[in-house]
Amino acid sequence: MADALESKTTSLRDGPRGPKPRRTFSRRNILLYGTLFVIAVYYAIPLYVMIVTSLKGMPEVRLGNIFSPPLEITFAPWVKAWSEACTGLTCRGLSIGFWNSVRITIPSVIISTIIASVNGYGLANWRFKGANVFFTILIFGSFIPYQVLLYPVVILLREIGLYGDLAGLVIVHTIFGMPILTLLFRNYFSSLPEELFKAARVDGAGFWGIFLRVMLPMSIPIFAVAIILQVTGIWNDFLFGVVYTGPESYPMTVALNNIVNSTQGVVEYNVNMAATIITGLVPLTIYFVSGKLFVRGIAAGAVKG
Repeated sequence: MADALESKTTSLRDGPRGPKPRRTFSRRNILLYGTLFVIAVYYAIPLYVMIVTSLKGMPEVRLGNIFSPPLEITFAPWVKAWSEACTGLTCRGLSIGFWNSVRITIPSVIISTIIASVNGYGLANWRFKGANVFFTILIFGSFIPYQVLLYPVVILLREIGLYGDLAGLVIVHTIFGMPILTLLFRNYFSSLPEELFKAARVDGAGFWGIFLRVMLPMSIPIFAVAIILQVTGIWNDFLFGVVYTGPESYPMTVALNNIVNSTQGVVEYNVNMAATIITGLVPLTIYFVSGKLFVRGIAAGAVKG
């Protein structure tokens, strides 16, 4: 007892042990958070200008004070951007383009994600003869410039009767999204413990049994990554939309371009800003809702070789 008391007394006399606590306002923290704050402000300023401009009337916009908040908030520019703005010869706003984008994005994301997940699972766990060659071709396909394939795809869609139709654009987005998604899923499944796959094989599970009961429940983060990438890429696409569809089936980005670049009458900057924000709401919402899953999917093997 006396020895223990003496040891404790000696320890207290020597002072506290362990790492020295860091100061909250150290030079390193000030530099780090200061830099992050400046970067955040730099990227937030354009969004702020867009929002405040979209809530102003044109007389107030003409004053030129782009950073000042609106003296009188009005949602008339938002209403006009959605249902009244002219996108060429028609003046029905972004509403038609929005629903066209929805009809394009949902099936493209679902089909490409499902097929790519099965492809990645097969390449990672069920190696077949020529699997490496097939995987190399997929990687090569991920880096082919889209512009090179525009005209051949136009001819192909024309021959099968889908040129200018939403179904044709769905097929295009599904095919072009397949290589990179397959790469993501293959790398993710390769990072999972191989013992799980072997144990399921010993228990008698087959290709689909292992995929549906073992791999799929563990793959929520990488599915979130794939969905975010596909939704963002398809929703923001302009090139494929303007090339492979017609005026009645233009996606939202093409309709936005027609509104912003209209040269008839007075340029309504508040309507243009409102239309731009409406167009970007879907990708922004998905990022905010599933941002943590996106980070988890990337960190869990989405970019590992």
